[in-house]
Amino acid sequence: MENQYYLGLDLDDEYAVISFFQLNMKEPETVSTVAGREVYQIPALLARHRKTGQWCAGEEAVKLMRSGEGEVVDAPFGRALRGEQVPVGKEFFPAKELFALFLKKVLWLSARLKPPAVIERLVVSLDSLSREVTELFAWAAAKLNFTAGQVTLLDRKECFYYFCYSQNEELMRHDVCLFDCRGEELRCLRISRNQRTIPQVVTLAEERTNLGSSGRDEAFLEMIKNFFQGRTVSSVYLVGDGFEGNWMKLSVAYLCRGRRAFIGKNLYSKGACYAAAVRAKKLEWPYVYLGDNEMKVNVYLKVRNSGATEFFTLISAGDNWYEAVGECEVLLDGTPEIDFWLQQPDSREARIEKLELTDLPERPPRATRLQITAKPLSDSKVCIGIKDLGFGEIFPASEKMWEYVMSLSAGS
Repeated sequence: MENQYYLGLDLDDEYAVISFFQLNMKEPETVSTVAGREVYQIPALLARHRKTGQWCAGEEAVKLMRSGEGEVVDAPFGRALRGEQVPVGKEFFPAKELFALFLKKVLWLSARLKPPAVIERLVVSLDSLSREVTELFAWAAAKLNFTAGQVTLLDRKECFYYFCYSQNEELMRHDVCLFDCRGEELRCLRISRNQRTIPQVVTLAEERTNLGSSGRDEAFLEMIKNFFQGRTVSSVYLVGDGFEGNWMKLSVAYLCRGRRAFIGKNLYSKGACYAAAVRAKKLEWPYVYLGDNEMKVNVYLKVRNSGATEFFTLISAGDNWYEAVGECEVLLDGTPEIDFWLQQPDSREARIEKLELTDLPERPPRATRLQITAKPLSDSKVCIGIKDLGFGEIFPASEKMWEYVMSLSAGS
């Protein structure tokens, strides 16, 4: 569809940046708040006009704040996460309602580009994820009429991964580094891939430091040298307000020695766009990323299907553990036990966990139907739930349920 969009939204309590992507585009484009200029950061503000009661967001909210004509709400994301009641004039509003309104206003910035726009998938880039964040966005997505699975949350590190491996081969032939500087804090990321595995397993190293307010160029140069030590780096990306100004001299000269270097403020939102297209299975993606929020192991069931033995995937390595869930129904054939196969993506060997169904009613082979659910508790633990569904009227369900927690860590 010509009007089908994949959106990437980078969000925190200061700014939002939104990019859009269509399959016929060479790369994502980022929405500018000022026509003809690359002003990508949308202030995380809502404002209600004192006279008309009309709500606006971003730069329009800033204008109302400066003119004194608006009642302003800042940090809508953080306030919603804390469950605040926000005073606006003489009224109080649930912060999550205002957060949903802010999201709607920001998303329409992209939708107005080529109407009528259809948002096929939205990926939101955040500094970090949690159950509370996931639940808030699930509520807001439903409020904005997104369907289940249409909105995905990723941390910024994973959006960097999607951005990195969507570039030209020469930029990602070896390691790729990202330096994110906000204020005096510097986050250093280095991403690597194992080209001998299928899919290629991608890992990320991270360090954090403080550049201070003086001698920043020298401090940054020293940090770069230490971070690059013993590694071959193909390309480097600089993001964040901390790199503004003309203070980088020695450090930039070193960065550009034998590698490509780029600076900007829309890397995460562009990476989120690529992630949206990949998650919708519209782009080939021969990689699996094992970050902070991703499952580290594949969980399989060995089953018979139409007379052939095959493996059924319950949980895939690389899936976000906050969102992942696996479910299936099987017919038990043989002893009252089930084998679960655990395999790391970069290994050919698997570990088998044998779970026994104690006190299961005795029935003939293939006369017991079981519902199996796998729900991760962390990136290395999964809760397996098994329920006896019986077999029709001949063998009624006992309603017995079994629950096991398996550690997916290698060697456990």
